[in-house]
Amino acid sequence: MAADNVLGEFLKARRGRVPAAHADLPSSGRRRVAGLRRDELARLAGISEPYLTRLEQGVDQNPSPQVLQALARALELDADTAAHLFTLAGPDPVRPAETAVSDDVHQLLDTWSHTPAYVRNRRFDVLAANKWARALAPMYEPGHNLARDVFLAPESRDLFPDWPEIAAQTAAALRAEADPRDPRTTDLIAELETDADFRALWGRHDARPARDELKRFAHPIVGDLALRRQALTVGGAEDQVIIVYQATPGSPSAAALTRLI
Repeated sequence: MAADNVLGEFLKARRGRVPAAHADLPSSGRRRVAGLRRDELARLAGISEPYLTRLEQGVDQNPSPQVLQALARALELDADTAAHLFTLAGPDPVRPAETAVSDDVHQLLDTWSHTPAYVRNRRFDVLAANKWARALAPMYEPGHNLARDVFLAPESRDLFPDWPEIAAQTAAALRAEADPRDPRTTDLIAELETDADFRALWGRHDARPARDELKRFAHPIVGDLALRRQALTVGGAEDQVIIVYQATPGSPSAAALTRLI
């Protein structure tokens, strides 16, 4: 990932995903590229092709909100990915200092009995976890990076029955939440790109923050689990996110959680 031209990489990747037929453009014979050509995207967005060239090459990295809105429409971006586009085109974001998890948050994690919970930052480094989270999977041990474990730890493909969906969610959430200008993020992406599955997903430039979703586990001791994931921002430490897994009361998964420890 080239940290100095993240906007240009995004624009090129996303125009390659828009079928020319969707753009209602006149046919100009046999096409040499997948998706929209640069001149076609410029026409749809109402900007000049030379200007779009400067954006894609990183010569100009500060388009106006009006230009960004036009590009988002022409590229058929959903709300999450359009928000990501605006973030890429903004000034260098302020990166919060890597602060320790507060005692209050540690206490909160430990009060959730039979409820796996952990704290991660927006680079997906695990900063703290209660004993139920650590029993749920080794990847929730503090010091682990969730994206690294999903793609580079072979056991994760056995842990998650829906691994392809989990992998896609992880790549999209990492792109949406991590700071692409952070050198440690750049190093992490370079490491992850040694995996072919990650390279393919990362190349799609999908951006979708982590949300409250159902997640399935095939735990080696307690068996199958279906847990609802909740993502909570830590007040006063916006770089930190609390992830909590809950089972439906009275369900087999709730019973299985009591056997984790």
